[in-house]
Amino acid sequence: MTEHAWIRKVQRKGDERAANELVSFYYRPIYAFVYRQTFDKELSLDLTQEIFIGMLQSIQGFDHERGSFKSWLYRIATNHVVDYFRSRSYKYERIIDSVEDVDVPEHYDFTVELEYREVIEKAGAFVNELDSFSQQVMRLKLFAEYTFQEIASLLERPESSVKTRYYTVMKKLKEEMEAERVGG
Repeated sequence: MTEHAWIRKVQRKGDERAANELVSFYYRPIYAFVYRQTFDKELSLDLTQEIFIGMLQSIQGFDHERGSFKSWLYRIATNHVVDYFRSRSYKYERIIDSVEDVDVPEHYDFTVELEYREVIEKAGAFVNELDSFSQQVMRLKLFAEYTFQEIASLLERPESSVKTRYYTVMKKLKEEMEAERVGG
């Protein structure tokens, strides 16, 4: 059975098996999309579950003529992640384990991993402070690896607006991170 058939069955009959197939098909990419933004397995599992609940609650409104199901689902996921980072329950905290408590293989470069994670966390914190449109553009480009054309279609905005917003935000992020590096 195809994605289109699953969607039709869920929309017309509330078919549980088709809904499970649809969720199973998209679960890994949506979870990965969320995890790349949270770095928290449990939180990512919870948010992914909430995203799919939202998808199933609103699937009646999905119209394949307006765009692909994948784009529609990523819009739900992006909005959910943006809402989470704006919520009161979100607290920006870093947990650093002592090096003695971490079992690190000899070939593993722990320093590179920490630096990468720190950069991603700083970029994530920066993105969290942006307006909704900017957050959507950045999350879809950086964490879902969408093209500008796909983002423009998904957000129903001109591609030029998406590109402008992306490059403007990237310039500000770069300036902020360079200033922090020089000043810190």
